[in-house]
Amino acid sequence: MLALEAIVAIGAALVAAAVLAPRLRVPLALVQVVLGVLLGFVPALRDVQLPSEAVLLLFLPAILFSESLTTSLRESRRFVRVILINGTILVVVTAFAVAGVGWMAGMPWAIALVMGAALAPTDATAVGNLAGDLPLRQRTVLRAESLINDGTALVIYGLAVAAAAGTEALTPLSVTWDLTLSYVGGVGIGLLIGLVGTFLRRIPNTLASNVGMIVTPFAAFLAAELVHASGVLAVVVCGLLMAWRGPRVARAEARDQVMSFWTLTTYILNGALFVLIGVELQVVMRDLPASDLGFGILLGVIVWLALVVVRLVFTFAMTGLIRALDRRPYQRTLRAPTRALVLNAFAGFRGAVSLAAALAIPLTVMDGGPFPMRDLVVFVTAVVIVLTIAVQGPLLPLLVRWANLPSDDQRDERLLAQREASRAALDALPRLAGALGIDDEVRDKIARETERHLAALEADGETEEGVETARAKEQYVRLRLAAMQVKRDAVLRLRDERRIDDTVLRSLQAQLDIEEIRLTGRQVE
Repeated sequence: MLALEAIVAIGAALVAAAVLAPRLRVPLALVQVVLGVLLGFVPALRDVQLPSEAVLLLFLPAILFSESLTTSLRESRRFVRVILINGTILVVVTAFAVAGVGWMAGMPWAIALVMGAALAPTDATAVGNLAGDLPLRQRTVLRAESLINDGTALVIYGLAVAAAAGTEALTPLSVTWDLTLSYVGGVGIGLLIGLVGTFLRRIPNTLASNVGMIVTPFAAFLAAELVHASGVLAVVVCGLLMAWRGPRVARAEARDQVMSFWTLTTYILNGALFVLIGVELQVVMRDLPASDLGFGILLGVIVWLALVVVRLVFTFAMTGLIRALDRRPYQRTLRAPTRALVLNAFAGFRGAVSLAAALAIPLTVMDGGPFPMRDLVVFVTAVVIVLTIAVQGPLLPLLVRWANLPSDDQRDERLLAQREASRAALDALPRLAGALGIDDEVRDKIARETERHLAALEADGETEEGVETARAKEQYVRLRLAAMQVKRDAVLRLRDERRIDDTVLRSLQAQLDIEEIRLTGRQVE
């Protein structure tokens, strides 16, 4: 019954957090962690822990795949150099910097490197939950970086754990080989599985097509892990490829259904991870000896500060190096102001993947003895994550306002796309009507509607006529929505009077919902 109780408790915490966060005006992730800590006081839930294998094998592929599907491909290509540098070199530098802090605090070097590797990568879940206030450019770089840096960190982590447990010697050659296999194998398998997933999107059956898409990230992760490549990179590359090809091969109803699925699923998974982090904090505090509690908190604060400082120094150093070596005119257009660099450095959030890695540290070493300082590493990792969420999260909106970066309003691009699409449709109407055998009356009606829509887009409120057209459009939408609500009420009344079946109600309601979304342009938040 414990699993069922935990599921219900986590679900209740997600609902409560969604209600409380806007009212308290604090990040949703912070409320979720606090509620998780409170759940840890419930006697029946005291033994609930964050399952490290579930995070790395179940949560991570789904979250990374969903993030890949919604990442800006254009901005990722523009800043691919920064993303790759942050996803590889910065991870290595951070891992060894944190290891240095741990070593100076009295940890053996191998144990300190395990902690450094666990805390080196930024977390896609944390970035997605806490970086929503950032402009598109900074948000895209952070998201893309968090998608690939797990691969680098997990390779270093695996080697460090093996060295600490006495099962493998850590050498430059072994690190280079494992990183090469991880990246090359992960990218190759991701491309292969992505092509297979793209083919599955062509299946006419909507449910079958979407089941294939849901299985795809797990298949990519599994295939990569079987050859000891990076499952993280495989999932990310697979997701990016399918995001690029999906609009051309998938049916409209399949896209609508699967995006709704991923929106809800990733919200639940992200929220559950933060609640479990709060629950786990109670567990690690109970496991750590009381004499080490104060030292663990102090070390956690120092490591957290080191992470912020290392990222800040690396960002400015690498930016200066790139600007000194690359003086192309195009490169100058990509330069970010100093405040943007500070903002990027401060937004390096750590999350559930780091804690999962710490929890995955084996309990014993090769000779059967306990793994040295395991509880301390787990506790310090948990402290850093909590500080990330509780300090960096609430301060980020203030830093965004301080940075005063240009708005990434995409209204002009959206208008451009709508205008060009309407012009193309209007020009093609005679040809399409002739090919499909459409009556002239129907063709002319659609042409008039398209012309009115195009006139409103082209005017865009710039002239008196444009203002009138925009007002008429707004009134049209309001009247249509009001009429649709009357339709809903009528259909519901027929259902309540048992004059129509529930299946008829759901079918008509789905049609009205789609029409409302089309009219209002609203999307699920």
